[in-house]
Amino acid sequence: MMHYVKTLTIAGSDSGGGAGIQADIKTMSALGCYASSVVTAVTAQNTKQVFCIQNIETAVVEAQLRAVLTDLRPDAIKIGMVGCAENIKTIAQVLAEYNDIPLVIDPVMVSTSGNKLMEEEAISTFCQHLLPMATVLTPNIAEAEVLAHRTIATVADIDEAAEEILKLGCKALLIKGGHIEGSTKTDRLYFSDNSKPLIFESETIDSFNTHGTGCTLSSAIAAFLARGLRLEEAVAMAKNYISQAIREGANVCIGGGHGAVNHFFCPEKLIKR
Repeated sequence: MMHYVKTLTIAGSDSGGGAGIQADIKTMSALGCYASSVVTAVTAQNTKQVFCIQNIETAVVEAQLRAVLTDLRPDAIKIGMVGCAENIKTIAQVLAEYNDIPLVIDPVMVSTSGNKLMEEEAISTFCQHLLPMATVLTPNIAEAEVLAHRTIATVADIDEAAEEILKLGCKALLIKGGHIEGSTKTDRLYFSDNSKPLIFESETIDSFNTHGTGCTLSSAIAAFLARGLRLEEAVAMAKNYISQAIREGANVCIGGGHGAVNHFFCPEKLIKR
């Protein structure tokens, strides 16, 4: 009997469809994976702003998670926004029973529009209980500053922040560097074994439709890990995918603000094996 390559996303719902669970499922599906989901929060948002956020009750989050894991058993898991401490603890406790599954964690703390998405108590709980379980953690500069308790303004700052974050226990760390070095976007992949970091550079694409790029990148990494690629390969492939998705969605009007990337610029059929 053949099986689909399966992925699971644990994140918040974006009513505008550009980020969160919606972006994750689109990405995983476009890359040939059967995507399941655990909704941690419901947000009311569009391309312009976030209007409200409602965290899902912990018992409901746990029920969703156990329902998926005991039946579908994904080949890789991605975690995005988990806004409250109790949900973080519960997710960590359940996933500890499935620690052989690759885990990509995107520490979503602040939206691109500036809305706070994680409570203060939740940040310390996240660092203690969930972060150490990550196969790879994918913070942007702002999130890395929170996790490392330092300001980042230079490449040297990124290296020092990475050293501090890796002490928290994750196996690898992809810091999305943005424009610190100029017009080229540079991401750095660090490893807990202190091996030399890998540098991923990409051209800057002129687009207003960049909502959900972090969700899309981390979901793409999870999809490629589920397909059996090594982490370095998965990150490289995911970087190529997000660049093309931004490029293909650059000249499309979705709403009055920042729209989503084009997740389905070249969709693959569900992969069987």
